Amino acid sequence: MKPVKVGICGLGTVGGGTFNVLQRNATEIARRAGRGIEVAQIATRHPNPACNLGMTPVTDDVFALVNNPEIDIIVELIGGYTLAKEVVLKAIENGKHVVTANKALIAVHGNEIFSAASAKGVMVAFEASVAGGIPIIKALREGLAANRIDWVAGIINGTGNFILTEMRDKGRTFDDVLAEAQALGYAEADPTFDVEGIDAAHKLTILASIAFGIPLQFEKAYTEGITKLTTADVNYAEALGYRIKHLGVARRTENGVELRVHPTLIPSDRLIANVNGVMNAVMVQGDAVGPTLYYGAGAGSEPTASAVVADVIDVVRTLTTDPTNRVPHLAFQADALSDLPVLPVDEVNTAYYLRLHAQDRPGVLAKVASILSERGINIESIMQKDVEEQDGLVPMILLTHRVREQDMNDAIAALEALDDIAGPLMRIRVEQLD
Repeated sequence: MKPVKVGICGLGTVGGGTFNVLQRNATEIARRAGRGIEVAQIATRHPNPACNLGMTPVTDDVFALVNNPEIDIIVELIGGYTLAKEVVLKAIENGKHVVTANKALIAVHGNEIFSAASAKGVMVAFEASVAGGIPIIKALREGLAANRIDWVAGIINGTGNFILTEMRDKGRTFDDVLAEAQALGYAEADPTFDVEGIDAAHKLTILASIAFGIPLQFEKAYTEGITKLTTADVNYAEALGYRIKHLGVARRTENGVELRVHPTLIPSDRLIANVNGVMNAVMVQGDAVGPTLYYGAGAGSEPTASAVVADVIDVVRTLTTDPTNRVPHLAFQADALSDLPVLPVDEVNTAYYLRLHAQDRPGVLAKVASILSERGINIESIMQKDVEEQDGLVPMILLTHRVREQDMNDAIAALEALDDIAGPLMRIRVEQLD
């Protein structure tokens, strides 16, 4: 059979890795795919010194690839929402299959893109959009297809995980570690997407849709960043037997789906609590299989290229398959997606870590306990550190049992109104992941 022709749009970190893997492992890839795979053309505005392009044609016009009749598969590695969306939709319109690593594009515009692809009978593959080289989408969509997925929880942003690891291991401040992450290339000059949870929310939106068979609904994901965390919080969590991770959680409940990214206390003996540095991990709870953990490099040139090329191979393998018999984009058949609602965060139930600064005098703890009790919030443990007072204030650390977020918000407002308490309070959610 004649080789399948691929066009790569974007030759940056991931694009360069994809080209190199396709070239280096061409024989092995052909053995797996059943036919050769050739890069017919590349669109890039900047040469990549890590790539020996040889005689491969290069252009700065991405639409030259999309409109090239010889190209069967478009690999979109441009990133962003605008140009990437135009490229993908035009490729689909031209009857080409698409492989992308663009989590933002899929999370925000995936419903439209998949609908267009289904109408044209082409595939859109996006394994590399979540957790880099970890094949979590294939695991959810195919390997765990027999299961009713109860919840998915993931460390799916390496930048945030690197920052929290350094804060815990070396006692460094958030700002100090962020500056190093930017110098190392782990964080962008504007790190907002990473440290405020937006990047993780893109990925979690995709995982939730595949896990629960619901449309992509990024706009309903709750996000909370890690910028307010202090080394004191990290140390208090350790003393209580927990680690703080910037966790994405998608959980099925009787009332709907929780979809949230925020700092989270996880028991330190859980495997996922020991995922450090820039590494990623996703934990999935299925009713038949139980808990499973997927760990690996969540970014980087060749780790992400590994997922991109695997998608290309999948597309090649199924080029002759009846489109109606292919694995659905979001695991469930398009006409069988559920209308299970995504819950507002006020309706989510979790346990909480609270850090407050209180006057060191009798009766303060009783007032705190009374405010919590009036709202049905039970205290699991209390810790007061023997530290030097500052302005007559000492830190008080509380762990609560599970409670509705709205009730906790009401309690925090009441606590911050007390004259004995210096606000604002630090609130971090706690997940046992069992």
